[in-house]
Amino acid sequence: MNKSHVIEHLKFALEAQLNSAKQAAKAAHDAATHEESVAETQYDTLGLEAAYLAQGQAERVNECYKSIKQFEAIFKEPTYNKVIISSLVCLEDEKSAQKWFYLGPAAGGLTVQVKGQTIQVVTPEAPLGKQLIGKQLDDEISLSIAGKSHEYDVVEIL
Repeated sequence: MNKSHVIEHLKFALEAQLNSAKQAAKAAHDAATHEESVAETQYDTLGLEAAYLAQGQAERVNECYKSIKQFEAIFKEPTYNKVIISSLVCLEDEKSAQKWFYLGPAAGGLTVQVKGQTIQVVTPEAPLGKQLIGKQLDDEISLSIAGKSHEYDVVEIL
C-alpha cells in the first residue's frame, strides 16, 4: 500500500464532500429565498423550514473546510513505529482478512478505494481510533461490535 496514493485519494474525497455540501447549501439557500417560500399565513412554515435547512447546509460547508484544513496539517507528518493521527494502519482479523484504516483528525467514516482496497477514515474519538492510538506492529486490538468480540492484529503501519 502506498500512503501517498491514499493521501491523494483522501484529498479528492474531501474536495468532493465540500463540493457536494456547497451545492446542497446553494439549493437550500435558493429554496429559502424563493418567492414561493414567503409565508401566506401564520401557519405557513415552509420559508422558515427552508431557512433552517440553508443554515444547516452552510454549517456543513464550514465543517468541510475545517476538515480539509485539519487534514492538510497532518498529511506531511512522518511515519512512526506506532500509530498516531496520520497513520495508515492495516488490521488483520482471526480469519486473516485485512482491513485498512487511516487515522484522521476529522471526516470519520469517509472511505476511499485505492487499487481495489477500501481505506476508511477513523478519528481518535471513535472506539477503534481510541484503541489504535499508540499501538505498534503485532499489537492486538479487541472490539465489541453488536455484542460480539472481534480480535485484530496490527500488521502494518505507514
